[in-house]
Amino acid sequence: MTVDLSPVQEYYKDKTIFITGASGFMGKVLLEKLLYSCHSLKEVIIICRPKRGKAPETRLEEMFKLPIFQRIKEERPEMLKKVTIYQGDVTFDQLGLSGESLKHVTENTNIVFHMAATLKLEGNLRDAIDMNLLGTRRALNVAKEMKQLEAFIHLSTAFCNCDQEVMYEKVYEFPHQPEDLMRLAEWMDVKTLDAITPDLLKPHPNTYTYSKRLAELLVRDHYESMPVIIARPSIVSPSAYEPVPGWVDNLNGPTGLMVGAGKGVIRSMLIDTRHLSEVIPVDYAINGLCVIPYQFAQLAERPAEVPVYNITCADHRKMQWGEVIEMSKEIGYRYPMEAGLWYPDGCITTNKLHHNINVVLFHWLPAYFIDFILLLLGQKRFMIRVQNRISVGLEVLQFFTMRAWFFKSDAYSSLWDMLNEADRKNFNMDMDPEETVPMYIESCVQGGRQYLMKESPDSLPRARLQLKLMYILDRVCKTLIVGSLSYWTYGLVARLLGV
Repeated sequence: MTVDLSPVQEYYKDKTIFITGASGFMGKVLLEKLLYSCHSLKEVIIICRPKRGKAPETRLEEMFKLPIFQRIKEERPEMLKKVTIYQGDVTFDQLGLSGESLKHVTENTNIVFHMAATLKLEGNLRDAIDMNLLGTRRALNVAKEMKQLEAFIHLSTAFCNCDQEVMYEKVYEFPHQPEDLMRLAEWMDVKTLDAITPDLLKPHPNTYTYSKRLAELLVRDHYESMPVIIARPSIVSPSAYEPVPGWVDNLNGPTGLMVGAGKGVIRSMLIDTRHLSEVIPVDYAINGLCVIPYQFAQLAERPAEVPVYNITCADHRKMQWGEVIEMSKEIGYRYPMEAGLWYPDGCITTNKLHHNINVVLFHWLPAYFIDFILLLLGQKRFMIRVQNRISVGLEVLQFFTMRAWFFKSDAYSSLWDMLNEADRKNFNMDMDPEETVPMYIESCVQGGRQYLMKESPDSLPRARLQLKLMYILDRVCKTLIVGSLSYWTYGLVARLLGV
């Protein structure tokens, strides 16, 4: 039976796609989207390293069991056979490929999505350079050998040029050269490199944005001889519509804050609530990535500069962090999480002293108390370790939550403008949907419960009862603390006055 293909689907017909980082959050959604919506493609090749004793093939089988692949298994199960997996790693030369696997990749690939990266904002510089910078060079070196290459899409981040007041869709110059930093990381020992890292990073807040900026320069330098393209998503949030609403599989960014606050573990955060939130649903970002090679192929003339896409939400859809937080709290109370540490009503402030006092009182003291009780009971202690991770994460995130960010996203907007009705249905990036922001936040909260915490919707009645009990306990404790302090203060004043 002949199937009518939309223009974007027609472009992908008989194409072979090569993806690095397919096991990551965005990588999984990209793989699913290509298989589901670009079903006329020839093959998708992914590389994956063994992990925790599991071979790449086993990891792929487990990936296909995730809820996001359910619609493919129900509607187009034959597409799963079009996935070829090779053992590979961007930290190895030739991406860990050799022999027949390398030959198959270089002779057949038409489009490359280079998405592999370390997202650890607090990670050391050596690892960031090895994954994000050297890894990009290794991917480019393999792509140079591809005989039918039409597009090499490098996934960057919208925050890699954080010294700019307004971030346009272009590559910005930087005093440090990629080749110099790669050589530095090769010969300098980790201890010395860590010592000079703070001075090297300025004005960047972490090794992630720094290494991503250098990687952009490296990609740009290959534009003259290769069809390279740079895509910069902002903070990627759970899916709005597909493959399933609210899908997320990691605690990075706002999702981690939402879950941590919902569990009562995060009690204080530094956020300037006046600034606009910079998030993009993962399906909007992935749909943009899928359309980018198609648009590049339609150009009558090759652009003078490397194409750059800031994949960010439209300005009229952005809300202040304060509004988002209040909505999230209200919805979170309707869909609470089970067995929280405390009642979820943390403090949002811009005052660092206030925040630090809250952290000591409501993060560290409970952590030490709980671990002490676990020690007495002969159980494994974990709360101090958890709070260490939360502390580092919050410190890194405050650079992004205490500043205003301004992006120009004309190129990303043009992707939606060029699509016909069929492709708009297949690759949704509509910034004026019927669904409201509260509806999206509700799907995010429910997605966090279901996909991250593995809490079934059937557990909601129990979770709501637990929340009520936590509320009573919270108010009783606060009343006792305030009452005790008032009594102590009264006694002190009375003694001073001789009453």
